[in-house]
Amino acid sequence: MFDPTPYYQLQEELATKVVTNAPKLEGIQYVAGADVAYDEANNQMVGALAVLNADTLEIVESAYHLMEITFPYIPGLFSFREIPSLIETYNKLQIKPQLIICDGHGVAHPKRMGMASHLGVELGLPTIGCAKKRLIGEYGEVEQHRTSYASLTDDGEEIGRVLRTQNGIKPVFVSAGHQINLEDACDWVLKATPNYRLPETTRAADQLVNQLLKSY
Repeated sequence: MFDPTPYYQLQEELATKVVTNAPKLEGIQYVAGADVAYDEANNQMVGALAVLNADTLEIVESAYHLMEITFPYIPGLFSFREIPSLIETYNKLQIKPQLIICDGHGVAHPKRMGMASHLGVELGLPTIGCAKKRLIGEYGEVEQHRTSYASLTDDGEEIGRVLRTQNGIKPVFVSAGHQINLEDACDWVLKATPNYRLPETTRAADQLVNQLLKSY
């Protein structure tokens, strides 16, 4: 019988290491997207990182790691399921990113320790959570034009922003992951979304994991 108790304790310890009041990031040359996909039928998962030139958003390198699913699905502890494949993937990269945008949440998490925060602490890198759906929190109406946002709050604390990246398109849920402030996180997400709702980093990583799962 799996006992999640030690992981809840570890999660609380890791959360104390998260930094969300960092100064503005400077000198970023490479930004990566992180994504994980699952083949539950075969008990396999694949994590991928796509590294892009921060100025041109062109892919300069990508890597992946295919492995067995080793951690059960437990709400609130999802990052423990995903992180192992992403750390292995990061170790394979020749070009190391200075910032990672994750397809998931940062501190917009009940324990302020979503996948982006967890990955950032483990790698010691700035990370951003940019999710398609809300996990927790409340927010008001978001105007329809690009750059509009509403604060995502939980018990009166701003844990993220509901950010419109394209005119009239569904917003995304942005939160600081680690070693970055929320304002900077939103600026980077907008920089990475010149044409579509989701960041080019996320789109590249998502395409990679889906192609890989089809090939296995």
